[in-house]
Amino acid sequence: MAKNSTRFVCTTCGTAHPKWIGKCEGCGAWNTLVEEAPLSAGPKALGSKGKSIPLTDLATQEAAPPRAASGINELDRVLGGGLVPASAILVGGDPGIGKSTLLLQATAAFARRGLKTMYISGEEATAQVQMRAQRLGLSDAAVALGAETNLRDILTTLDTHRPGLVVIDSIQTMWLDTVDSAPGSVSQVRAASHELVTFAKKRGVSVILVGHVTKEGQIAGPRVVEHMVDTVLYFEGERGHQFRILRAVKNRFGPADEIGVFEMTGDGLAEVTNPSALFLSDREKATPGSAVFAGIEGTRPVLTEIQALVAPSTLGTPRRTVVGIDGGRLSTILAVLEARCGISYAGLDVFLNVAGGMRVNEPAADLAIAGAILSAREDVAIPPDMVLFGEISLSGALRPVGQTENRLKEASKLGFTQAIAPTRSKIGQGTDMTVREMPDLTTFVGDMFGAA
Repeated sequence: MAKNSTRFVCTTCGTAHPKWIGKCEGCGAWNTLVEEAPLSAGPKALGSKGKSIPLTDLATQEAAPPRAASGINELDRVLGGGLVPASAILVGGDPGIGKSTLLLQATAAFARRGLKTMYISGEEATAQVQMRAQRLGLSDAAVALGAETNLRDILTTLDTHRPGLVVIDSIQTMWLDTVDSAPGSVSQVRAASHELVTFAKKRGVSVILVGHVTKEGQIAGPRVVEHMVDTVLYFEGERGHQFRILRAVKNRFGPADEIGVFEMTGDGLAEVTNPSALFLSDREKATPGSAVFAGIEGTRPVLTEIQALVAPSTLGTPRRTVVGIDGGRLSTILAVLEARCGISYAGLDVFLNVAGGMRVNEPAADLAIAGAILSAREDVAIPPDMVLFGEISLSGALRPVGQTENRLKEASKLGFTQAIAPTRSKIGQGTDMTVREMPDLTTFVGDMFGAA
C-alpha cells in the first residue's frame, strides 16, 4: 500500500496540491499554500476494528423537534418557526451590514424568554459589545458575554456553563491549537467548525456561527462548513438602503429561500411585517420604465418594483447595468425580444434596478423585467394598478409559475386591480382582480405597447 504523503492546501480556495508551489493552481493566489497532515487510511490505520452501528427503517416515527421562539417574528420565520436545540447555524453577510447587531438582538430576545444564552466575540472586546448593547437597549438581558479566540478555552467554558444557545462571532477568528496554521485559514476554519458542530450535537447546545464573505458574496473558507451546519443564512442589503434581508439558503428544519425583512434604525434592526408595502412605498405613479413584480420568497408573497432606463449609447458596446437581478437573465430577455419580437436594443444602454435593495432570483420575474424595459424604450407607462409575473422561454412563450393565487391575493391586498399572467396559470377563485392571460411575449408586446 502506498504511503500517505503530506499535502499542501490553499488557504484562499482550499485546493489541495501534492507539493508546495508558489502559485495556487485553483485560484491563482501567491504564497497561500500551507502544509496539512494526511488523514488515516481507513480502519486498519486506526489500529483497531470498529463497532457495528445500529440501523433502523424509514418508517420510524419521531416527534418533531421542539423549538424556542425569540419573539422576533422575522427571525423565527427564517429559522422555520424558531430555534431547534442542538442545531448549528451559519450566518454570513458583507462587512458592516449588521450581522453582529442582529445576533446580539436575537441573543437578548432568547435570553428574555428564559433561554440560557452566551455571546463569544473574537473580533471585539467585551467593552465594545457592551457599548453596542447599551445603545440598543439590551443591557438588562441575561446574556453571558465573553471575548476569546482560543477554541479549547471556549469549549471548556461551554461545557462548564452549558448554555442553550451560543453565538460565535466569528468563525474566521477562532484558533485551534492542534492545527498548525493561522486563524482564518482553510484548515483552521474547517477544524474549528467541526469541533463546534460536534459539541452542539453531543451537548444539545444550539450554535450560531458568524462567517465573513468574499468579494463575490460567498462565505469565506472551505465550502464544507456549509455542509456541516443545519442552516445557512445570508444577511443581505445595500449600504445606501435601510432595508436588510435575512435569507435562508439551506435549512434542515424549515423551508429554504425563506426571507425575513428588517429596517436599520438608530435603535438597531426593526422588523418589517409587510415587506410589499415597504418596497412599494416610494413608488411613483404612471412612470415609464416601472413594473411591479408579484414574487414569492420562501413561503411568503412579496411585491417589488422593477425599474428600467433605456437611453442611446455613445459607446461601441452598449452598457447593461443590473442591480438586484442576475445580469445573464437580462441579456437572455433582450435576445428573446430581438429574435422573437423584432425589437432591437442595439445602440441602447439598458439599466435595470430592483427598488429597495431587494434581490430577485425567481424566473417568474422575466415578464416584469421585459415589461419594464419595453415601457422605458417606448416611453409608455404600465398602469400603476397592474402586477406582472411569468417566465419567458427562449421560444418567446410565457410559462406559468407556481403559487399564482398567493401572488394575486397579496397584490389585491395592496390595492392592485389588474394582473398579467401566462396562459394556463392556476388562478383560483379567491381573487377579485382582473387577470389577463398571455400565451407568448409577442402577444404581450402587441397588447401592451401596440407593436410586435
